[in-house]
Amino acid sequence: MNRFRRYRDIVLVILLLAVPFFFLRASIRNPENLTAIDRALLRISAPVEYFVSALARGASSLLSGYVYLVDVKQDNNKLAYENARLRADVRRLSSAEAESRRLRRLVGLRETAKAETVSAVVIGKDITEYFRVAHLVLDDPAPGIRPNMPVISLDGTVGTVQRVAGERVDVQLTVDSGFGVDVVVERTGARGFVRGVGDLSRYVVRVEYVQRTDEVQQGDVLVTSGFGCRFPKGIPVAKVTEVVKRDFGIYQQVEAEPLVDFSRLSEVLIVLTDTKDCTPAPERRPKR
Repeated sequence: MNRFRRYRDIVLVILLLAVPFFFLRASIRNPENLTAIDRALLRISAPVEYFVSALARGASSLLSGYVYLVDVKQDNNKLAYENARLRADVRRLSSAEAESRRLRRLVGLRETAKAETVSAVVIGKDITEYFRVAHLVLDDPAPGIRPNMPVISLDGTVGTVQRVAGERVDVQLTVDSGFGVDVVVERTGARGFVRGVGDLSRYVVRVEYVQRTDEVQQGDVLVTSGFGCRFPKGIPVAKVTEVVKRDFGIYQQVEAEPLVDFSRLSEVLIVLTDTKDCTPAPERRPKR
């Protein structure tokens, strides 16, 4: 049995070596010299060669596609990284542009105020039942800051200085019940007096001493009149939201909301006013 297996293995080896030789011999011979055996070998080998060739082409195509996909994935990863980097650059540039616009507006506000000012950053707010206070920290030391000095922002009046402790300043906001400032209607010049309401549910002020004959309507902007030795003239204060005209009495009932968004307030200017050169507010008749 072992001898039979040995002879079988020898025959298989000889066939495996001889068959390719005969196929190769038949394929390279001149067609005119082919024998019947050569022709038979060629007919047998043709399908085999076609199958092997097709298999090789398929494997080559598959390998090429895989390599291509690997390259595409790498390119996609690079593009994704570049896209993320460019988006980050755009965000940084947009932030820098917004900061530049804000600083230009702040410089313009400082020039419009026509008074010496000190810049400060909002660091917090306290809300109580009776008044609201914003806490500021000064950008630079300013020993001349005193209580009741006006505080303004890019959007309008913020309030007045309430307390000073080193570089920390507490500000009473325009919506506090103890705040008041003389104003005029920007559109018509009608005069009034803005006073904080102290409403905890919303930012709102009321406008007192507006004559019943004066033209005031919803949407009108109220600006500081310059009277009263506090705020510079022409600083926006509030926008009228409601006007109630009665058939009796001297004054209208007017409600407004501050133009400053206190929830987003971040930077302010403290105006170092000099009360010696200001114009006192004229006396008003008592409200009836």
